[in-house]
Parts: sequence; C-alpha cells; structure tokens
Amino acid sequence: MRLYLLWKLPAAWFMGIRVRSCDLGKCVVTLPYSWFSQNPFRSTYFAAQCAAAELSTGMLALAHLQEKPPISMLVTHIEADFFKKVSETLTLTCTDGAAFQAVIQKAIDTGEAQIFEAQSIGTLPDGREAAKVRITWSFRRMNL
Repeated sequence: MRLYLLWKLPAAWFMGIRVRSCDLGKCVVTLPYSWFSQNPFRSTYFAAQCAAAELSTGMLALAHLQEKPPISMLVTHIEADFFKKVSETLTLTCTDGAAFQAVIQKAIDTGEAQIFEAQSIGTLPDGREAAKVRITWSFRRMNL
C-alpha cells in the first residue's frame, strides 16, 4: 500500500497517510500530526484532513469496483466540518460500503452517471470527533 501511495498519490505518502484497514463495509485511514501535515498554527492542515478523508472513501469505492466493468470515478464536491483542533494522529473512517455497492451497480445497470455523497468521520485517539468530511463521487460506466 505504501508503494501504491508513493506511485499514485505522492502527496498522501508525503503526509504519512496510511490505510489501516479496508474491506467491503468500511475503510479506516490514519493521518499523523507531523511537520508534513501541519499548518502554521500548530494543528493539522485542513487540506491534509480532506485528503485522508478522500482516501478513506475512495479506497472503499475501489474495493467495490473489483471484477466489475470499467467505471469512471470522480470527486465532484467536498464539504467539511471541523470541530476540534487536531494536533495528534487523526483516524478517518468511512462506513458507506453498502451504499457504494448499490450506486456502483446502478451505474453499471443504467449506463448513466450516478452521484453519491460519502462521509468520513475523523476521530482523535481519545474517541472525540474532530472532523466530518462529505465527499461527493460520480460513477459512470465507461464505454470501450
């Protein structure tokens, strides 16, 4: 996975984002607080949090694209709420696996673009919710 990040998502690799677990139901990603992910105010930069949230939702979508016809996937919108200052490792979790499966299958069946808003929740090591990031994905079957 680290080589995949370095090759395909070098900014995520640089920030230290790690996929901790991913199955068809949920994906868990961590973002360490470090010089590579911080802002000038000694907290984790919002864009780093959004990047980790995107990875948690995108990996879950990719899990559902295995052994399917070619599907184009694209982020069309990001919206986030930040509740706590993050100056330690942040864990972002997306549990939208069943919904991803349904929307991807609909894109395959209809041939039309399908829009889905996935949610990733960021929690601190003590369990407090620090961020909620909503990422809107578009899925469309590719005509080859």
